[in-house]
Amino acid sequence: MQRVEHVMGFPVSLRIDDPVVADETAKETAKETAKETAEATGDAVFAWLRAVDERFSPFKPDSEVSRYDRGELAADELSADLVHVLDICERYRAATGGAFDVRLPGRGLDPCAVVKGWSVQRAAELLTSAGLSRFCLNAGGDVVVSGGPWRVGVRHPELADRLCAVLDLTDAAVATSARYERGDHILDGRTGRPVTGIDSLTVVAPTLTEADTVATAAFALGADGVEWAAAQEGCEVYAVLPGGRVLRSGGFPTADAAAA
Repeated sequence: MQRVEHVMGFPVSLRIDDPVVADETAKETAKETAKETAEATGDAVFAWLRAVDERFSPFKPDSEVSRYDRGELAADELSADLVHVLDICERYRAATGGAFDVRLPGRGLDPCAVVKGWSVQRAAELLTSAGLSRFCLNAGGDVVVSGGPWRVGVRHPELADRLCAVLDLTDAAVATSARYERGDHILDGRTGRPVTGIDSLTVVAPTLTEADTVATAAFALGADGVEWAAAQEGCEVYAVLPGGRVLRSGGFPTADAAAA
């Protein structure tokens, strides 16, 4: 099964390759059941992501995040999910000495750097809970895979039609923070200025919650963030610095790479 929808401002694609459907010896009833499960769980995945967008988008005036930011909700009135997300935000703010911060001066509360990875990881867990063991969930270039091997490309930060690395993943998540899509949009919370000392930074981790948040937090630290990210438990890193210099951790699961 393959499906694509536009959610949270970017395309989300879901591919499910259930082993039962691919098994030529499996009974037709088993195949039909597997297909029905995949379709129903796919519906649940996209319904969840749409609900997250409604609840947590700082761009929607009636979202829980916007209402909390305006003071219309007290801390003890927040949903357990938002409390959890804000706890993650605070943990990474402290871990980076304030470089990663979802409460920048002059801006409203914006936890999107955590919400995206966290919500897509929760969506992947819906698939696993339904008994689906081989899938790829791609949310705007940040990916969760299960039941590999899967090949996942890392876009070249300067050449949109080229890859700078190809990853070989089985059960893992990968996220990239970069300047090529939205310009200098990631700010160093310590200075309030755009980060320019790094072009792209990709993190592979056990979950997309970790991969996405670590990638953004590390990018906010600038060139120093590469070593910081590599020191995070379970994380492997690939970074491209201005001028094309590449830094990578020893365990980064590269299947094939082109010169950056």
